[in-house]
Amino acid sequence: MSIIQQHTSASLSDAWRTINIDALDPDSSQNFDTSTLHPPLPEISEAEVRQLNAQVRQLLRGGDSEGALRGCLESAVYNGSDGAKDAHMQTVVEVLQSIKASDMTPMLQRIYGSEGGSELLDVLMKYLYKGMSGGPSSSGGPRTPARNLTPQATGFSQVGSRPGVANESTGTAMSVLLSWHEKVVDVAGLGSIERCMTDWRKV
Repeated sequence: MSIIQQHTSASLSDAWRTINIDALDPDSSQNFDTSTLHPPLPEISEAEVRQLNAQVRQLLRGGDSEGALRGCLESAVYNGSDGAKDAHMQTVVEVLQSIKASDMTPMLQRIYGSEGGSELLDVLMKYLYKGMSGGPSSSGGPRTPARNLTPQATGFSQVGSRPGVANESTGTAMSVLLSWHEKVVDVAGLGSIERCMTDWRKV
């Protein structure tokens, strides 16, 4: 009998393909906790976010739009619930919408030229991309308002709001975010986009 004929189906099994090589490698990520590579981030509660947003809005009402923007960016919510992140995102969009187009570039240049300014613009870039993502749980932009339905004698319901109003407000917010994106790239360069995409900290 030849050597080939002596091999059984068991000896010709491909079970060796199921071996997890990474588990045998001492340098593999499976053999240590990769979370230890990232410094711990303080958790921010929704109550703290509401308090912070109230301070930002107070600066905004006082005419200090640059201080309001700095306050939003310096206290970005990295570790918090979705509700806390969305609430802060709404405040960021509110601040961005309140700043005139002619003030955008000078304000970004002042922030960029200050200490830690490059990182602040990177944080702003994160919020811009989150706002442009369009998801209701992540955009932080204007939510679609609940439409009031009034029962009529005819059996139909009359919608209280004009059709398309929500789309118009969302489109306006998107236009503002795109304008800011252009200005941030002009001031901070394309590197801001790369740092935003590769940073493990998500807003």
